[in-house]
Amino acid sequence: MSEHLFNDKDTEQMEARGISLEETERQLAIFKTARPYLTLSGPCVPGSGIAVFDAKAQESLAALFEKEKKNRSFIKFVPASGAASRMFKVLLGYLNRPGEIEQNKVARDAISGETSAKQLQIFMEGITKFAFFEDLKQTLSEQGLSMADLLEKGFFRDIIRLLLTEDGMGYSGLPKGLLLFHAYPEKNRTPFEEHLVEAAFYARDAANRCFLHFTVSPEHLPRFQKCLRKVVPDFEKQFTITYAVDFSVQKPSTDTLAVDPENKPFRLPNGRLLFRPGGHGALLENLNDLQGDIVFIKNIDNVVPDHLKDETYTWKKIAGGYLISVQNRIARYMKELSAESTNAGFLAEAAAFVEEDLLVPMPSAVKNAGPQMKKTWIMDRLNRPVRVCGMVRNTGEPGGGPFWVLNKSGEKSRQIVETAQIDPDDPAQKAILAGSTHFNPVDLVCGVRDWQGNPFDLRKYVDPETVFISKKSKDGKELKALEHPGLWNGAMAHWITLFVEVPVITFNPVKTVNDLLRIEHQPFGG
Repeated sequence: MSEHLFNDKDTEQMEARGISLEETERQLAIFKTARPYLTLSGPCVPGSGIAVFDAKAQESLAALFEKEKKNRSFIKFVPASGAASRMFKVLLGYLNRPGEIEQNKVARDAISGETSAKQLQIFMEGITKFAFFEDLKQTLSEQGLSMADLLEKGFFRDIIRLLLTEDGMGYSGLPKGLLLFHAYPEKNRTPFEEHLVEAAFYARDAANRCFLHFTVSPEHLPRFQKCLRKVVPDFEKQFTITYAVDFSVQKPSTDTLAVDPENKPFRLPNGRLLFRPGGHGALLENLNDLQGDIVFIKNIDNVVPDHLKDETYTWKKIAGGYLISVQNRIARYMKELSAESTNAGFLAEAAAFVEEDLLVPMPSAVKNAGPQMKKTWIMDRLNRPVRVCGMVRNTGEPGGGPFWVLNKSGEKSRQIVETAQIDPDDPAQKAILAGSTHFNPVDLVCGVRDWQGNPFDLRKYVDPETVFISKKSKDGKELKALEHPGLWNGAMAHWITLFVEVPVITFNPVKTVNDLLRIEHQPFGG
């Protein structure tokens, strides 16, 4: 294949990125093969795949976390490379129109039913409630403009221009993690800062050290580092803690080949191949490099002000305690099963743990086999990374959902599934999708070391078939783009997966700028 499709300059381009010719050919073959949809067996719901802890269990698990954290090390892993431009899609659309952006006209358009006008009207009416308002007012003043005068006249072009463009604050070009989200009497905070505060309350070790890792875009790294240097001294003093914060970028070796509509390599005008970022599943490499112990994973925009954080702290400890309790039992079983001989009673107990607690059914062929095959199967199922995934009641927010999924062998497992992975033309599968009651807010606690304390190679537990293919364009030309299995989807498909119901207050994403006007993102009392 390569001698017809790729030349020496192509292979040089691949080598410069750390991508082998074999990997490029593998990716090319994926485009030419129809991607199989997942086969859902049913939604995971409370009592069938999702654990619900009562008050006594919550207290017990949080206490276990507090008791054992002195023997554990923690890392908070935050994907933070997302650009803020999508937050301001409506505002940018209006900014690209000619003429003044007048509040009265926008109000009339909103009354007539124009969706974008309704969104802009909400922004206009709430402008003083944003944490960035005072900085924006100062930016206007520095350019000889008065916020008060513009608001009185209902003129918003200069306000939006100086908020979003490089003429002023440049918010549309910044990473979401460095925008001002929350207002406080002393100093307003970005999501990046809020994650530092959060971590101090549940991710510090016995020596009061707090480890965080942020994945960022290369062009934004200096800004994150500058913010870190500015805020860490005050936070360390305030929380009596020492921060150890580092950053990484998505590796060029995880970029993927783009193809044209005929599934041939997409080429730029200069003849070079087009490689694109491989989606958040590419961050598995970054996570794997950490070789951590217990890793908390949470999206950059899912943060709340201090007065709402207590429940977040509590549920992080509950989830962490659940993870530790399962790991302790796995260690006990693995230690005994690693011995040369195992009595039948203990083997039955270990099998019951896998089937009844981890909800991993034993295939009939294994059940009917001898003790050695059962032992091998049990040890294989136990010696894997573990993830506890918080699940919230579905209130209409976007996100992957918890489902029972059947593999090619008919074995059932719990997976986080995106809508795009489900056959839209299959009525039975659509009915299962409609029956889902919960979704995943990207709130995970992961155990990434084995029972002997050795780090797992997380790349071994990926389902390589769960890739995503989407239609994009480049310079006006259509192309197809490939994304690796999602970090909390197919990239963790062969982990031990545990779903836990968590309160909806623990999930407060900011997808559009107007989400910051929700009461959950406003100062105490709204």
